[in-house]
Formats: sequence, C-alpha cells, structure tokens
Amino acid sequence: MINLFEYKNTAPFPENHFENLEVFLDEVWAKREKSNYYTEDENREEVQRFIQFLHKSKTLKSNKYVGVIHFEGETLNLLPKIFFTGSAPQPKHVKAISTHILWWLSYCRKIKFPNYLSGLSSTQSDFFEILIYLFSKYTRELLNSSIYQKYIEVNRELSFVKGRINFNSYIAANLATARHHKVSCTYDSFEMDNEFNRCVKFVSKLLLGVSQDYQNKRFLNDIIFILDDVKDIRVSADKMKRMSFNPMFSNFETIRDYCVLFLDNSVSFNYKSSMKLFAFLLPMEYVFEDFVFGFIDKEIDEIKAKSQLGNTYLDEETNFKLKPDLYLSFLDKKVIADTKYKIVYSDSTDPKKGISQNDLYQMLAYAVRFGVSEIVLYYPNTLNHENPESSELSMVDSLAENQKIHVRSFQLPIINFDLFKDDYISKTSLILDFEETRVRLIGEIRKSLRAD
Repeated sequence: MINLFEYKNTAPFPENHFENLEVFLDEVWAKREKSNYYTEDENREEVQRFIQFLHKSKTLKSNKYVGVIHFEGETLNLLPKIFFTGSAPQPKHVKAISTHILWWLSYCRKIKFPNYLSGLSSTQSDFFEILIYLFSKYTRELLNSSIYQKYIEVNRELSFVKGRINFNSYIAANLATARHHKVSCTYDSFEMDNEFNRCVKFVSKLLLGVSQDYQNKRFLNDIIFILDDVKDIRVSADKMKRMSFNPMFSNFETIRDYCVLFLDNSVSFNYKSSMKLFAFLLPMEYVFEDFVFGFIDKEIDEIKAKSQLGNTYLDEETNFKLKPDLYLSFLDKKVIADTKYKIVYSDSTDPKKGISQNDLYQMLAYAVRFGVSEIVLYYPNTLNHENPESSELSMVDSLAENQKIHVRSFQLPIINFDLFKDDYISKTSLILDFEETRVRLIGEIRKSLRAD
C-alpha cells in the first residue's frame, strides 16, 4: 500500500508498471463523469491531473485529489495534505483519515450518509472500502425490509383485458397466428424491475468487481441476489441524479446519493482486456468548501447561508463573474466568507498575518461589489497544529468615504485528534466520534462571525 499526501511526499512505484499507470490515469481522466467537482479548465484538459509522474526517479507525487487507485495489485491512497506530519502514517492513522473524509462528506449538500461505523473491520483502512461498506450495509438492510417498486408502463400478452388493448399488435401477432385468446395490453404495473433498482444492481456489480474485503463482497452479493429479477444495464451518474422519490420512499434517497457519489468519481473497466482496475478520486478543495457550507446550513440555525451566488459581476459589461463561496447573514449583518483549502500559519512577525496577497485582492473585489464591510476566510487546521489560529486585517476604501473593510482569517477545527491516539476506541457512529469536534467547530464559526 502506497500513501501519498497532496503535494507533499513522493513514493517509488514499480518500474515495470510505471508507464502503464500513467496511461491508465489518462484513461480515467478521459472517462470521468463531467461534474461540478471539476473546473472549466480541468474539463478541457486532456492529460490527467491526479498524480505527478517524476520519470527520472520513477516516483509518484499526489496533486489535489484524494481517494484511492487500484492498479496491478497495488493500492495508492491519496490523502489530504492537512494530515501530513512528515513521516509515513500507520494503518490505524490511515483509517482515521478516511473516517474524517467520511465525516466531511456527510455534510455535503447532495449526499445523504448513514452515520454508523459499527462492523468496520481493522483491515478496512482503505477509504474506498469504508465507503463500500457503508453503502452495502445500508442498502442490504433496507432492501431486506422493503423493495423499491414503481408504476411503469408495460406491454404484455394476457388472457384477459387489462388497461388498453394494443390493437395493431393484437391483429399482427395474435389474430394472424391463430392466438386470438391472448390479448396484447398496455397498462401500468407496480414493478420491481425499474430504473432505480437497475442502477443499484449496476453499481453493486461494479463495486463487487473492485472490492477486496470479504464482508463487503458478501453484502454486495446479497444485494445482487435480492435484485436478481432486475435487468442488467449500464447507467450514468446523470440518470441517477434525475431520480426523485415520494416521501414514502425517502429512505432510498441515501442509496441514490451513494450511487451518484460512486459513479461521479470512479472509473472501472477492463484495461487492455486483462485486469479490472479502479480509481475513486475527489478534489479536496471542493470537499472542504462543501463541508463548511453544509455544516453551517445544518448545525447553526441562526446563520443563513447561501452558496456560490453568481448574479454579480466585477465589470459593467458582465464579463467577470464573482462567485464567493458563502454569503452569510444573521440578524442584520451580512458577511462574505470564502473557503481556502490551504495550509497557513500566522505568527506575530508576519505582517500579512497568514493571508496571501491574491486572496486579499479577491476579498476586496467581493467587498466592493457586494457592498459588505466584513470578509471571513476559512482555512482548515492541520494534524501538526491542534489549536486553530486567527488573524485580522483592515483596509480603507478611499472611494467610499474611507469606509473600513475588515478581513478575518480563521483556521477551523475540523480534525478530531483523539482518533489518532493509539488507545482510542472508535465509537459506533460518525456522530459520536465527532461530537466534540462538532461542538467546537460551531463555537469557532460563531466566533468568526461575532455571532456568539
């Protein structure tokens, strides 16, 4: 198992597979689902951006994506840079990192997660295997208690009339062949073989081909067995995204969201007609932004959050759109907040107080065009620094009667340091594992907005 942290460490890779891995990742990049995880520039790129290949030393270096790659018997874990301490992580620490990613994803706007972790084996330190476990366990339990059925229009030959008669088919296929006792009918039927179940079966088979965990394989086989009467078809993430459920079947939304997550960020295919390979990758800067918004939206009722407002432009010709990550309001105060997935440390000798010049220029543009005097920058804390830091700068807008613009930066406590202690015993759910972190994060966000 190879562990690579974003932009940090390098690791050797077998020379006989080095070039093939690069070609494989180019294929993954070309076949990936186009989603809002990728920027416009990245969608135009033809060469993969997941990993840097250092050809002289035959080593690999991770870029901004986190996830897992299975290739020729090797597992590459791509891990967030905020957990890098300068040394190789222990397997238990890799599992703790994966648990953190799951907690962050549980606040994503478009994904619903079951929060239990009970039953995770000690060998499931692979982030992808943990995701498969959560999906397969939840789906298996739900399908054992209720099967999703839906009314769909079907055409069948019956010995009695149901719905409406398909006269053209009846004349051509029945009367002409002396089978007049059978009637071609079109009617609505409450069917198990519907689009949703076909998608679930497809994703389960996809995951079964790449999972290496015995328990996961057993759960996935159970799902496929339950859906044995459902047709085998290939589906896309876009098709899953368009599915909606009435309140009676709301529990199935979680399964749908998992399927979208897998299909949006993974590629599985027979590479050179030999071995089935797999890649599951997420851009961490998007995950951090989505987590902060989702956390504020779900956990802090008095703060109203809007994300990615795109109706304001820097210029009057509307060529340069401004899209701050968050537009926050509470009481009569309006604040622009931007998430910056960067490692930043401020100290008393740093006049810039940890804020980069480019970030400051961007925040000034937001303040002027949105008419706000308070800007907040959110950075993640890191495993090397447990206590989050904050700083503040002020600017004067000479074109607006010398109005002051305050820019504050905060490192948010998004890491539970207890999970990395050798004597820590994981609890049965993400909620319990991160309860203290949740409470602390709520306090820091309120403090950053002076809403406490």
